[in-house]
Amino acid sequence: MIKLYDADRCPYCARVRIVLAEKGIDYETVEVDLADRPSWIYEKNPLGKVPVLEEGALVLPESVVIDEYLEERNPEPPLWPDDPAERAHGRLLVERFDSLSRPYYALRRGDDDARDRLDEQLALLDERLRERPFLTGQEFGLADVAYLPWILRAESSLGVDLGIHPALAEWVERASERPSVSAERALLAAL
Repeated sequence: MIKLYDADRCPYCARVRIVLAEKGIDYETVEVDLADRPSWIYEKNPLGKVPVLEEGALVLPESVVIDEYLEERNPEPPLWPDDPAERAHGRLLVERFDSLSRPYYALRRGDDDARDRLDEQLALLDERLRERPFLTGQEFGLADVAYLPWILRAESSLGVDLGIHPALAEWVERASERPSVSAERALLAAL
């Protein structure tokens, strides 16, 4: 059985939980206290970070790598579109994720100037979502999974008003109709 070394509050872990739910994969959770990391986590990931997925002898850190592994290992339902161009655009968004995460984490650390930079990134996502229903394309997929945990946390924890980005707000609502995403929203509400 797959083991996921996990932390409820970690958005990187949320990515993997969403993909596992989308794929209908059963797994065992090993909760890691991020405030007091156990020494053994460094044996799983030398950086001491979660998520880490373990399946038999395979030990994989890094949410993007784990999600791609799960997609390739369990191709149904697909989380990348069949169209190569649409798939490439989705992968490009995942590759450029740091453009959103840098201002997000700066704002979390108290850098009020980061709010404008985060808003710029949200506006770019909003613009993209005016053209298609999901970041991945016509269907929900891995590009959506890459961004959703941070958007949900920006709204719930950082007081970001998604109302000024209507296409983005509609995307969050559309994605939240999925059990995998609604479970993450419920988990966030409980934290």
